[in-house]
Amino acid sequence: MFFSSKRVFLAVLILAVLGVGVFVGLRILAPAPAPEDLAEVAESGPKRTVIGTSVQGREIEAYTYGNGETHLAFIGGIHGGYEWNTVLLAYTFMDYLDANPEFIPEDLTITVIPSANPDGVYKVVQKEGRFTVANVPATELTVPGRFNAHGVDLNRNFDCKWKPEGVWRGNAVSAGTAPFSEPEARAIRNFALTHRPDAVVSWHSQANTVYASFCEGNILPATLAIMNAYAKAAGYVAQKTFDAYA
Repeated sequence: MFFSSKRVFLAVLILAVLGVGVFVGLRILAPAPAPEDLAEVAESGPKRTVIGTSVQGREIEAYTYGNGETHLAFIGGIHGGYEWNTVLLAYTFMDYLDANPEFIPEDLTITVIPSANPDGVYKVVQKEGRFTVANVPATELTVPGRFNAHGVDLNRNFDCKWKPEGVWRGNAVSAGTAPFSEPEARAIRNFALTHRPDAVVSWHSQANTVYASFCEGNILPATLAIMNAYAKAAGYVAQKTFDAYA
């Protein structure tokens, strides 16, 4: 589905106002397995679902706002406590939507997965659930929280050109024993395959850039439209590819 720039701009304007880090559009391509159960646990306000659990048993939550035909999803914290600011961004975004439900166009549904690596977050902040900046230690102490409890870099555990190891800061990092070997990656995959969002944005930190995402072939026109609209609203640079690490 191709989005009009006006509709995309409305969706991302909220995020630009809130102040964002780096955004990477994520497109998940995988054969559809039998999805894990999605446990609905609330009926008022945003629809809260538990889309999976982490290695250590922490819930991976999704909050859905609106009921429109076009479905946008936003993911924070895939690098856990190392990118704790993306989790705080997700919660700030959710607070804004809670306080301003009229901002969501009638033809739009928004899902926020605020913390895709809750074990990594806990390893750094030592607090269950929501936290504040005061809970976060000095920068270098956040590095161990980048990985899940198996020591896997979840951003490398998806099946696009998967290989057992990746490189980060010049060092080899584990990508798991197979594509989607980790429960956190499976939770995101199954959410995507069950709900088929039209677009997914994954929040990262530091680069002040909006990157498009693709696996094989060319970048989709709709992906470029979202990248450009998001960059314009946020005041960031738009860049088609990310090649800062192997």
